[in-house]
Amino acid sequence: MKKVVVGLSGGVDSSVAAASLHHLGYEVIGLTLWLMKGKGQCCSEGLVDAAQLCEELGVPHHVVDTRDLFQAAIVDYLVTGYEQGVTPLPCSQCNKTVKFGPMLSYAQAELDTSTMATGHYARIEYDPQSQRYRLLRAVDRQKDQSYFLYDLSQEMLAHTIFPLGEQTKSQTRRVAAEFNLHTAEKPESQDLCLVEAHGSMQTFLDQYITPQQGEIVNQQGQVLGHHQGVHHYTIGQRRGLGIAAPDPLYVIGLDAAMNRVVVGDRNSAQKSECKVQRINWVSMAKPDAPIRAEVQIRYRSQPVPVTVVPLDDQGLRVNLVFDDPQFGITPGQAAVWYDGETLLGGGIIERFPD
Repeated sequence: MKKVVVGLSGGVDSSVAAASLHHLGYEVIGLTLWLMKGKGQCCSEGLVDAAQLCEELGVPHHVVDTRDLFQAAIVDYLVTGYEQGVTPLPCSQCNKTVKFGPMLSYAQAELDTSTMATGHYARIEYDPQSQRYRLLRAVDRQKDQSYFLYDLSQEMLAHTIFPLGEQTKSQTRRVAAEFNLHTAEKPESQDLCLVEAHGSMQTFLDQYITPQQGEIVNQQGQVLGHHQGVHHYTIGQRRGLGIAAPDPLYVIGLDAAMNRVVVGDRNSAQKSECKVQRINWVSMAKPDAPIRAEVQIRYRSQPVPVTVVPLDDQGLRVNLVFDDPQFGITPGQAAVWYDGETLLGGGIIERFPD
């Protein structure tokens, strides 16, 4: 019987992943990471639900306190980014640094196994020709979470199972009901865990960043209004500017040093290219020449055709040249490129040059 450590958040997806593997004959061990200091849905109700699931399945449940790591790798990372006028994406960083890495280390050191599973909607397959593990989109494109997993290493992919990658969310709910899991009807989380815990991203950030009034200006430097903190804004934002103008205005720049929010029309919020750093090449080795792909610049954005141009010999920076200009490209967010269903690589969008 093969032993597998299943990451349990207390939600229906991870519950079904554990129950399915248990049904297939795996020796399942539940593992929940205690992430957040203070009260948060995923770290109070979630811990209880995960423990109850393991009791229902008759399997052991371990809880690992990773609150200090989450604070340093995610909370501090977010706050520093917003202070600098970028909009960080915490989920991919959290998956690699806080979840998959520590889970694998704990499984190997404490539980005598190197196999782990989660309830993510994605697929993994081994390509003998390239001798690499390929990360693929989930069958359910509406739930596909490969975008958030682009930063996983080959070692992590080699030891991971995604039991839900071949099924739809409705099938997951149905399986939960068939197994009579108490999480079968549990509502789906709609926000970042930090947003759920604090009510809004603004409320969370205001605990760490002192609001400071500054100017909202156009591209010519004309003052159009005032704001209460650059960290309350993101590139492409339209609502909440508090400016009366004949045509819609969008945030096109965040100048943290000058405490200024720069706005412009929709055309000025579009760019034909952007630079990406901290690249992780997933399903392919770093290329020596430009490649064609389809890129997502946000989780819910549609993939668009792009040329990926390497900028260094290490493959850590690229320039993305879009076939058509893209709206609201946001420094700090992830750009992730695919070849059909296969995730080739991804990285963090750099700040635009002034």
